[in-house]
Amino acid sequence: MKSPRSRLSVSRAPRDNAPRTAAKPAAPRHASPRKPELAPEDRKLLLLNKPYMVLCQFTDEAGRETLKDYIKEPGIYAAGRLDRDSEGLLLLTNDGKMQARLTQPREKTPKTYWVQVEGIPSEEKLAALRAGVELNDGMTLPAGARIMDEPAVWPRNPPIRERKEIPTCWLEIKIVEGRNRQVRRMTAHIGHPTLRLIRYAIGDWTLDGLAPGESRSLPAPELVPSSSSRPRPSSSRSGAHTAKPAKPAKPAGDAPRRASQPRRDERPRSTHPTERAATNPTGGKPRSSGRGTARRPARAGNPNSSDKES
Repeated sequence: MKSPRSRLSVSRAPRDNAPRTAAKPAAPRHASPRKPELAPEDRKLLLLNKPYMVLCQFTDEAGRETLKDYIKEPGIYAAGRLDRDSEGLLLLTNDGKMQARLTQPREKTPKTYWVQVEGIPSEEKLAALRAGVELNDGMTLPAGARIMDEPAVWPRNPPIRERKEIPTCWLEIKIVEGRNRQVRRMTAHIGHPTLRLIRYAIGDWTLDGLAPGESRSLPAPELVPSSSSRPRPSSSRSGAHTAKPAKPAKPAGDAPRRASQPRRDERPRSTHPTERAATNPTGGKPRSSGRGTARRPARAGNPNSSDKES
């Protein structure tokens, strides 16, 4: 005969004396202190003509050339990027708000590039750039594109590759986007690979008078106030705003009263009996209190008289 065996119940609650692991309290989150806003006179803006094959950063573990080899002023950071194999204008600032305004796509700051491409594009291909082309990350916004004369720029070291049987030409391309290697992908899409790319302007700033590696300091412009600090227009159905007159201040100690119901002691009293009867239909006598009030009995001695007064 088999001996009974105890069965373990999975649904059984744990014993009270069983050790329980206490939940660790969440570590308090310490908000990082905000940097104080710079005064207008402390803002800095630098224009740099970035040379060819210079990284658009200040450090590099591989020992390649960076912005640190050309910018010695502390607290300055690049507003935007420029590829290592591209040349031209780069803006640097110590103001975070200005950096965001220059790099955010919603601001749509125009950027002008001088692009040396392989071959001579037709007008149909230039029109495709103006309308927008389909890249692997979506359609590009309409851009400005035209063939320009060869600009008087510095020679590149090393020089571009040239083929005797294939001519080259320069294009001026203006875009408001900032995708990765966008201009090079746009020219390759229409069949004209980019050989050399120079960024000439960002907004109204240009690299005129700057040799490769040179920088120039400019006074930072005033920033546009944020939308949260602007006064909100008042909404009105008719479209015009009419200011409501301010309510007069109530005197201290005076209880609020309704203007349409004056107090009893302030009501005008009439001295004429007819007027008094008109205002008081009971003739000055107290009103009947309702259902529970009994009728006045008839006068004794005249059984034929009614309860109405003659």
